[in-house]
Amino acid sequence: QVQLVESGGGLVQAGGSRRLSCAASGTIFSIYRMAWYRQAPGKQRELAAAILNGDTNYADSVKGRFTISRDITKNAVYLQMNRLKPEDSAVYFCNAQVYLASSSVPGDYWGQGTQVTVSS
Repeated sequence: QVQLVESGGGLVQAGGSRRLSCAASGTIFSIYRMAWYRQAPGKQRELAAAILNGDTNYADSVKGRFTISRDITKNAVYLQMNRLKPEDSAVYFCNAQVYLASSSVPGDYWGQGTQVTVSS
């Protein structure tokens, strides 16, 4: 029905930048909310940033360093990550709440994740 494909992960030195991209495809009527979550080894998955109707919210740990943006025409969401720290190392997952043409409530969809590793 809906597929989310992330890209942009990789290895980066501390203090550097990285931009993640996520594109949604499938039988999409509209997308309600898009977000980036992350999960470090041995830790629970946590919200990094989310965007809904142009409003954004961020985890305290990334405020001022990360910026989430969205291209509605492309069903895409981006995460610009600046001043990266080793503790930002994690698998980053794209999440979207999507209305299908026949649905009255949005479904919750996840990408496969992209690894970001920040070396010290």
